[in-house]
Amino acid sequence: MHVVVTGAHGKVGRAATQALLDAGHEVTAVDLTRPVWERTEPGAPRYQQADLTDAGAAYAVVRGADVVVHAAAIPEPSTNPPHVVFQNNLMSTFNMLEAAIRFGVTRFVNISSETVPGFFFPERPFLPDYAPVDEEHPIRPQDPYATAKHFGEQLMDAAVRRSDIRCVSIRPSWVQHEGNYERNLGPQIRDGQPGAGLWSYIDVYDLADAIVLATESDLPGHEVFYIASPDNVGGHDFATALREHYGDAIALRPLSRPDASGISCAKAVRMLGWAPKRSWRDYLDEDGRALKAPMK
Repeated sequence: MHVVVTGAHGKVGRAATQALLDAGHEVTAVDLTRPVWERTEPGAPRYQQADLTDAGAAYAVVRGADVVVHAAAIPEPSTNPPHVVFQNNLMSTFNMLEAAIRFGVTRFVNISSETVPGFFFPERPFLPDYAPVDEEHPIRPQDPYATAKHFGEQLMDAAVRRSDIRCVSIRPSWVQHEGNYERNLGPQIRDGQPGAGLWSYIDVYDLADAIVLATESDLPGHEVFYIASPDNVGGHDFATALREHYGDAIALRPLSRPDASGISCAKAVRMLGWAPKRSWRDYLDEDGRALKAPMK
């Protein structure tokens, strides 16, 4: 299949592009990064620079695609004005989806966010109703990033009502790779604090595997999937840690394992056939320090 990957030079897009190439797909990589007039490296995908908030640019990159993987976005709301985050993230999603519908694209993989229920960037205190959080949890975003991601999922719902396109929205947990595990998760392992996502995270290569499965899926309509590692940062007994930090404020639901994540990936395992292979333990020791030979 010919797959267009937006945000292809970002953390998620880069890993997804390579995973799709490895799976035998033709890929057009799209991002804002200025192209360089050089011979491409062997096996590198075709690259096209585009500002996807412009509808014409979106139509130009989608033409001829079978599937769109839309990972392009301002990745968090704190380093841009709120209206810039909201406008960029929502309009790029709208334009890419509109172009996909008009050109008869069969599958749209929308990279949403674990923040949609309200995690990470609330201005007023937020706690989930229960844990592990799953796709049925109520949606109560406050910030422009999570709100735009929520509206993006609603655009997918509208798309399957008005066309034959099939959509998958993926909500990744905090994405880690060999270059940032120690910086991001090391302090959390050492101090035992839950972080905004209840000790949840996802390895970028496991996430890329999920994106390939979503790209190749024949699921009808629009499905939303959390993608999080099945274990938690630090390997805590989740039930004990939740009580220690939150008392009875967050209801505990059945766990798949004692060291379960605060976000459930059960639906993705069941419906996509996703099988995560990597853990923070492949990159860090028990003190949160980098191992010499991290797994890829």
